Amino acid sequence: MAELLRTHPLTAWNTAFERLPDTVAVAVEPFVAMVDVRLGAGGAAAAAALGVELPVVPNTWVAAGTGRAVWLGPDEWLLTSTTGAPEELEARVRAAVLPLGGSATDVSAQRIGLRLTGARVRDVLAKGCSIDLHPRVFGRGRSAQTTLGQAGVVLLALSDAADDFVVLVRSSFAGYLADWLLDAALEFTPTPHG
Repeated sequence: MAELLRTHPLTAWNTAFERLPDTVAVAVEPFVAMVDVRLGAGGAAAAAALGVELPVVPNTWVAAGTGRAVWLGPDEWLLTSTTGAPEELEARVRAAVLPLGGSATDVSAQRIGLRLTGARVRDVLAKGCSIDLHPRVFGRGRSAQTTLGQAGVVLLALSDAADDFVVLVRSSFAGYLADWLLDAALEFTPTPHG
């Protein structure tokens, strides 16, 4: 039986992303394991069992080992890992939260990440996102479930001082968002002179 190769949905956009200037750099993030965690009561006990501090402040994220824990709702978090296999992460999280009445679902194939960096990235994001992206309001550790263009995304601010973001988008909207970002960045992309 032939083995299926995992292909990133944005492979065809890599060349276009590489042509963008440093002021609006877009890079495709590698696949990461992602688990959606739901908990009723017992969030503190689950955090202790997981060995991960689950953020309790709305619209925030925290580092969690080799990944992140992102607040998605009062009883829902997204846990990511850059080193664990999706099935291993899901099994570990499920074992920790199931005795507490929680659930864990592997959603690794649901979203992909784009890393946006550069001095004009907030300007590009502001073209299609209605939240306040000023560093005082949306700095390191902040997250938002919002729309960018017409795609639903989870936006994470990675830095206070620099413009550094991760955008998590559903795989089925990845091509649309890639095209939207390239179009939104045109204003900040120097044109070649002939």
